[in-house]
Amino acid sequence: MIKVLLVDDHEMVRIGVSAYLSAQPDIEVVGEAENGKVAVELALEHRPDVILMDLVMDVMDGIEATRQITSLWPEARIIVVTSFLDDEKVYPALEAGATSYMLKTSKAGDIAQAVRETHHGKSVLEPEVTGKMMSRMRQKTVRLPHEELTAREMEILMLMGQGKTNQEIADELFIALKTVKVHVSSVLSKLDVQDRTQAVIYAFNQGLIKA
Repeated sequence: MIKVLLVDDHEMVRIGVSAYLSAQPDIEVVGEAENGKVAVELALEHRPDVILMDLVMDVMDGIEATRQITSLWPEARIIVVTSFLDDEKVYPALEAGATSYMLKTSKAGDIAQAVRETHHGKSVLEPEVTGKMMSRMRQKTVRLPHEELTAREMEILMLMGQGKTNQEIADELFIALKTVKVHVSSVLSKLDVQDRTQAVIYAFNQGLIKA
């Protein structure tokens, strides 16, 4: 039997979900909580296999409850069941330790199946949540051009911003003029600019150098 803890501030929601899950041959509802504070207490007391967690509740919301439960019990498997799909709810809930994210508009059968899959270590996410996470991952993996520069190339870009010539840069860094030219060429290539002036403008626009 998969032991489940229900957490929702609406009694009618708890009654409906509890009745449906209890009718399943492999699921047992071992407790119900009307807010996050009670949820933390019952989670540590019963150690359920899966917790169905509402987000917006009085006393303590679901995000903080999830954070506290996973902090005290890292093995906890929590399914967020909410009406909200905005970024202010999705990301904090997942970062707090929620395993899966479902909507209250989901069919009862889908929630029961999510309980089973989460119990077996899978993560069940609403399609919209999956899309949000993929988009966020892509944003995080996109690197700005100057982030590709080596420490030496960044140093040379800073000196270029000071208006120093290649020879002056070579003298200051105690390297050969030919080496400076190679570094400058690499900087221009990585920043995808045509000349030193454009490179300096890029560095200024990115806040790397001051006017």
